Amino acid sequence: MMTLGLRLALLSGLWMGVAGCALGPRAMESGRLRYNEAVKKTTEQQLLLNIVRLRYGDSPSSLSVTTIADQRELNANVGATPFFTSAAAGDLGGYRSTILPQAMLGGAERPTFSYTPNDDQDFARRLFTPISIEGMAYLVRTTWPISTVFRLGLENLNWVENAETASGPTPVQPPVYAEFRSGLEALQRLQDRGLVDIVHEERTEKRTDALPSETVSATAAVDAVRAGYEYRTDAQGQWSVVEKKRVPVLRIGPTPGDDPDVQEFCRVFHLDPQLRKYDLTTESLDPFLEGIPAGGVDVLDLETRSLLQILFFAGHATEIPPEHIACGIVRTTQGGPASDFDWQEVLGGLLRIQSAAGRHPPACAHVAVRYQDYWFYIDERDHDSKATFALLMELSQLELGSGQGTAPLLTIPLGGGR
Repeated sequence: MMTLGLRLALLSGLWMGVAGCALGPRAMESGRLRYNEAVKKTTEQQLLLNIVRLRYGDSPSSLSVTTIADQRELNANVGATPFFTSAAAGDLGGYRSTILPQAMLGGAERPTFSYTPNDDQDFARRLFTPISIEGMAYLVRTTWPISTVFRLGLENLNWVENAETASGPTPVQPPVYAEFRSGLEALQRLQDRGLVDIVHEERTEKRTDALPSETVSATAAVDAVRAGYEYRTDAQGQWSVVEKKRVPVLRIGPTPGDDPDVQEFCRVFHLDPQLRKYDLTTESLDPFLEGIPAGGVDVLDLETRSLLQILFFAGHATEIPPEHIACGIVRTTQGGPASDFDWQEVLGGLLRIQSAAGRHPPACAHVAVRYQDYWFYIDERDHDSKATFALLMELSQLELGSGQGTAPLLTIPLGGGR
């Protein structure tokens, strides 16, 4: 017969086994991945919601998760309770007794989340600041299709418009975009053929006239280097101060002189087709292209969008329910005498945000949010839209993440235990 001590020992062993499964490394495996998935999902939903809000003329708003504190508790009790039974009928001897072992095991999880509203002056400044040329080049060099990056991020290229009026509230008239789209499709075909790359070339620019040699000293040379300059001599042995720069350059690989994609790309963007590399610049060309060489220019002058402009532009990919159009809560763009403009002519192959009625999100939704009693979502099977949405997530982190540290995941040990 099992003794009381043995029973309690077995119960204690069972409790230790359960506790070992519930706490420690296994708890981290389950908890960390669950929180990771929750943060990812809600961040995507927040971005999609803000895109839809902008399409409806609403203002965007967002919260950052700054900390996650996960406190876990495990309570266990092991004991023994005496149990008495009366003697059987006809027996003499009173009562019989036995000991019933008891065990209780309970647990609790108390997560604490800290949120920070993104509404300070620094956040607003970054939201309205145009993306840098370096940022655009970085995205292209990290294997994103150049047409996707430029269609989202550029207002114009060499003053050829890319639906500029779509970078804000919905316009009444359709935007100008066809020429830009044609030239960019030619550039994308060149990239698909492995003939396009963005590289950096080191250049020097003279910052002073010739300097007397007696003014050049070791101390002055060190100070110049600290400020990003150098003292150099020219072919005549004269000293001057120069600034070293790394200039982003779009290069096109060797192709026949009559390559149709090169010809179309150069025609649309007023480029010299005899060249095979073009500096990426900003505000270097006249807005009306006055005085440009007859054979074409040697630069790609980019006017980039801010993140807010990009989100406005992406918002026009939203499919508006007919009910909302009929009641006038959202503005539409005139496409003809009796029809609205189809924004997929501008955003086709880039992004489509669908809408659906119902209490639950569509089963095929990759990410979905509820707004104005409708579900707005990106279809799981729409790979182009999923890729573009992932790029929008990267852009948001690239442009807005610089002022925020990485949110820590803090696990508080139970009772200061090891």
